[in-house]
Amino acid sequence: MVLADMYIEPGKVWEYCPREALRRVSKVLKDEFNLVVNAGFENEFYLLKSILRNGKEEWTPFDRTSYCSTSSFDAASPILEEVFASLQSLNIAVEQLHAEAGKGQFEIALKYTDCFRAADSLIFAREVIKAVARKHGLLATFVPKYALDDIGSGSHVHISLSKNGENVFMTSGESSRYGMSKIGEAFMAGVLNHLPAILPFTAPLPNSYDRIQPSMWSGAYLCWGKENREAPLRAASPPGVAHGLISNFEIKAFDGCANPYLGLAAIITAGIDGLRRNLSLPEPVDGDPDILKENLQRLPVTLAESVEALEKDSLFKEMIGEKLLVAIIGVRKAEVKYYSENKEGYKDLIFKY
Repeated sequence: MVLADMYIEPGKVWEYCPREALRRVSKVLKDEFNLVVNAGFENEFYLLKSILRNGKEEWTPFDRTSYCSTSSFDAASPILEEVFASLQSLNIAVEQLHAEAGKGQFEIALKYTDCFRAADSLIFAREVIKAVARKHGLLATFVPKYALDDIGSGSHVHISLSKNGENVFMTSGESSRYGMSKIGEAFMAGVLNHLPAILPFTAPLPNSYDRIQPSMWSGAYLCWGKENREAPLRAASPPGVAHGLISNFEIKAFDGCANPYLGLAAIITAGIDGLRRNLSLPEPVDGDPDILKENLQRLPVTLAESVEALEKDSLFKEMIGEKLLVAIIGVRKAEVKYYSENKEGYKDLIFKY
């Protein structure tokens, strides 16, 4: 498989090309602030097997072991080892692989790299995982909520900023309220400020909002927190980073149906706005935001609501491009209409995503 840019003619990029959108906003960030965004994706997916029940095909979890259970690897190890080897052959580094909380659910976290390569790597990883599963007679799906009564799947993305090859998200001697640099705070504050309008890029299907629910580690309220996995934006201090210092932040509301180029382009666009306006973060939220919901804004609960937020946010027209934005909104509205008329339609998403 080859990833390519879309051109109308030699030297003239098609204005609807998602890769070009990411390239364009990344150039603005570099030209104005001499910054590069690094990103690393966590890929959650289910392995499903086909069974016949009353003469009808059904897809059921590959196994039913618990979160991080080593026994999950007993049967899945041939598949996961082949996925790992295939990704290595593509120079895609895997940082972590473990069984997730859902029945038959796994997670493969990719090492962070510059945002464009991270998006490419995510596309290749999805293709590899699905192809290897198919080879073993299984179906791998990244659908946000393939079964409404089980745990959802996300493609959480970790974002950091670098200048001249060094992480500048962390504070380095300057005063900081939160263990991050002023640059990092302004960028993250921009993302938080525009998060409702970012969702049509990162959570693009009605089914995406079945996953983004309170108390489900998916981030349902407009807030951020330090190492708070219930917040949609989690400031992260990984092992090896000095206590209290923030090296990156995680965006929870990003799933496996999203186009990573468009999703990252929207995130960077919001971050640029935060840098331009020198925005500050509100106080972080500790614990489950659902307990404090009377004082917090709920993120859009449907795709229709998030599209409405995007239509009201003028920032993205300038940065993403008006024609591409109109196309994205049109497709999202078509998705809303289709799934409102086909309530069981989400069940077929496993064959697409």
